[in-house]
This record gives sequence, C-alpha cells and structure tokens, in this order.
Amino acid sequence: MNLHLPAALDPRQLLRPRRRGIASVNAEVRDGIVPAGDRIAQTTDADGGAAPTRNYRTVALIIATAMFMENLDATVLATALPTMARDFGVAAPAISIALTSYLLALAMFIPASGTMADRFGARPVFRAAIGVFVAGSLACGLAPSLEWMVVARFVQGIGGAMMMPVGRLVLLRSVAKRDMVSAMSWLIMPALVGPILGPPLGGFIVTYLDWRWIFWLNLPIGLLGIVLVGRFIADIREEAPHAFDAIGFILSGVALGCLLFGFEMASRPGEAAVAAALVGIGALFGLAYWRHARRAEHPILDLSLMRIATFRLSVLGGSLTRITQGAQPFLLPLMMQLAFGLSAAQSGAMTVAGAIGSFGMKGVARRILKRFGFRSSLIVMGVLGTGAYAICGLFRPNWPLPAVFAVLVLSGFLISFQFTAYNTIAYDEIGKDRMSAATSFYSTFQQLMLSLGICVGATALHVSMLSRGGEAVAFTDFTVAFWTVTAISLLAVFVNWRFDPQAGAELSGRKS
Repeated sequence: MNLHLPAALDPRQLLRPRRRGIASVNAEVRDGIVPAGDRIAQTTDADGGAAPTRNYRTVALIIATAMFMENLDATVLATALPTMARDFGVAAPAISIALTSYLLALAMFIPASGTMADRFGARPVFRAAIGVFVAGSLACGLAPSLEWMVVARFVQGIGGAMMMPVGRLVLLRSVAKRDMVSAMSWLIMPALVGPILGPPLGGFIVTYLDWRWIFWLNLPIGLLGIVLVGRFIADIREEAPHAFDAIGFILSGVALGCLLFGFEMASRPGEAAVAAALVGIGALFGLAYWRHARRAEHPILDLSLMRIATFRLSVLGGSLTRITQGAQPFLLPLMMQLAFGLSAAQSGAMTVAGAIGSFGMKGVARRILKRFGFRSSLIVMGVLGTGAYAICGLFRPNWPLPAVFAVLVLSGFLISFQFTAYNTIAYDEIGKDRMSAATSFYSTFQQLMLSLGICVGATALHVSMLSRGGEAVAFTDFTVAFWTVTAISLLAVFVNWRFDPQAGAELSGRKS
C-alpha cells in the first residue's frame, strides 16, 4: 500500500459542498454542531439542503445493525429447522431448501449491488435493501407452507445481498481515512457476533416462544434502521454510472450459485456426487465469466481489481482466514453438545465468549496498527489467531469451563482484529470510480469463503470418523476438523508477509 490518499477518501473531495459554501460547514464545526473529526461527506436532502454526515461511529453502527440483523437471522434459523419441518408437515432434510434459496439470492445479487448503488444512490439502495429484507422476514413469519417459505427466503436474500456490500460502500465513502480503522472495527462486529449469538437465541425462541418470532423480531429493527438511514446516511452516487452488465450478471449468478450450493451439499453425508456436479458446473460458468470479463468494459465483477497489490493481498489473506471463521460456528456447538454433552442453552452460553472477545478488540485495533503497522500486526495476529482456534481442537471434558471460555474470548479477539485490518487495508489504493466494484467483489468472495469453511470443517469431521470406523463423533474427530481449517488459515501468514512494510501507514496514523 502506498502513502498516497486515494481519491475515494480524499477529504478535499468529500468536503466539497454541493449546494452551500464550505464556510457554513466550518461554522457548524466551530459551533459544535458537527464534530471536527466528522467533516467527512455531504449529501443533498430532499429539501435541497446539504446535510453533513454525522459522527462516523453513528454511521458505522447503523450499517452494522443492519448487517447484524442479517447475520443473526441466518444462524438463529438453523436451530428452528426441525420445528419448522414438523409444522409444515415435511421431513427435516427437506426444510434445508429454505436455507439454499437464501444462498441463491446472495449469489445472484451481491455482484449487482455496486452497479445499483452507483445508478440509484447508496442511501436509497441501502434503505430499500433493509425494506426488502424486512418484507421477506414478514412473509417468512406468515408462511403457511414450505413453498411459501422458500419464496420468502429468496426475497430476504435479495435484501441481504444488497445490505452487505452497499453498507460497506457507504462507510468507505463517508468516513475520513484517519478514522477508517475505528469505523471498520465497528462494522465487522455483526459478521462475528451474529453467528455466535444465533444458536442460544434460536434455542430460546424455539423453546419458549414460536419459531416465527425469529423473523418477526426483524420488523422493528429494520423499520428503525430505515428511519436512521434516512437521517444519518449520505446519498452517494456516481455522476455517470456504467451500463449494467447483463451477461456477466447471468454468468456470475449461475457460477456463484452452483459453487455455494456445491459447498453446502458437500457438508451433507451421501451428497458427494451432487456436490461435485454443482461445483463442476459452477467452475465451467466461472470460466465463461472470466472470458467475458476480459472483454467487457465494465464487468459486474471486475477481476482487474486483483492487479492492485493491497486489494489482492487482502482478498487472498482474508479468504484463507475466513475458512476458520466459517467453520467455527458449525464445529463448536457440535462439539459442546455431542462431545461435551452440554445442552443447547449451555453450549450457546459458551459460544458467547467469542462475541466478548470481538467487543474487546474494538477499542485497541487502531492503537495496535498505529504502533506496529498492518503487515507486522497481520503476521503476528494471524499466527496467534490460528493457534488459538487450533487449541479448540484440544478441548476435553477435563478442561475447566472457565479455561474453555477464556480460549474462546481470545480467539474472538484475534480473528476480529484480523478482519478489521483486512477490511480496512483492502480499499487503500482503490480509486473513487472503482469503489463500488471493489465492495461487490470483496463481499462476493467473503460469502463464498465462509460457505467453503463450513464445507471444509464438515468434510474433515466426516473423513476422520470414516478413517477410524466409528459411527459416533469423537473428540479426535473434532481435533482433526479444527486443525484442518486452522492449517488452511495459517497459510494467510505467507500472504501477509507480501504486504509492503509501510502499507496502511496513512490509515493507521503510523509514522514511517
């Protein structure tokens, strides 16, 4: 990463007023209406007046809340599937189509999110995405049949596909470069906390309420989010948006959909042939998209972004690290319930430890990066983080539960730090005109690798069971699974080593 301020985050550009003089903004700063550190971006309200973006923590928390709603919903739902199957009068395995329909929507619409934000504006698209997600949630809660649920989940997925990348784009274009590390530390919280809090919350709802409340809880959160987005989020859009890449949209949608379904099916016993076929089809369409993207002037997924060193290294390093992040919420509850014999409520209470660690990271990430820089911090934290998760494979019944809890707190802290760093440094050299394309690209790979992490963890667990000829899962099987995913994530250290020693100096405030 070089030390030149990219145009997308240049305060001189972001402070340029659209409808009133800069003196009025500075007057607001002097009068305390807008904090000095928050003179970041402006937008034109419906009445024609310009409204400066508020405190970047407020912007980050609004976006993070929407993403938390999405991440929490996915993991809470998993605990309710058997009950839902009973209510719909279908076999338990059949209900999984409600999960895969959501994945299909993500695969199809995440690549289109950047183009939509450029054409219609980030604020309207983000607000509409929350609205679509809430409408899908309402439909899910009212679903009288499995067919209704599948369609409603697809609608939810369309909203979720837009919320994640467009929310990140809003933050990137609304926050000063010096505040980016702190803002990103708030933004990555839902991706880490949602899957951890989901299982215990889902168990509580299914046990004491009704599974439909899983979806109805999204209604007040989403409606409040729509109001706050209109109040605090800037309306950022491209002056001359590119034409929509329809061919790329179809090719990438089929490729990503088949790959995601293939990874998901590979984690199920007896579905290896179907999974292999889906992955093969996905690979063929992926190759067709690659050939298309080389000729298209503005492809829906811009592969040329990988020529930018800091973006490429962040995508590669973050993808390897997300293998562990994807597998951990799957493996840990299984270990706690099947091997330790804990109840769903007890295992859920243990997994909250990771959320505590993630919150602890928020206040120290910028200080660590300012002191040691991105390259050194990612190398050291990468080794420590994978080591902490590898320790999870050594958990046994004779371990004191406080010791298990402490390891999980440490693991949550370390992996949260890594994603704060990756999500920040990725955009340092991205120009303003390519920011929306970069967020779509990054979000697509993020979702793909999280799904792959579940596949790798489940496959390693199954292979270990077969190799020892056991029918019931044992502690050694979990050891193999945890060590497999952490060994893959450890490879990110070699990617991190390729960052320039001065990479991100301006972002972190570190002096060369």
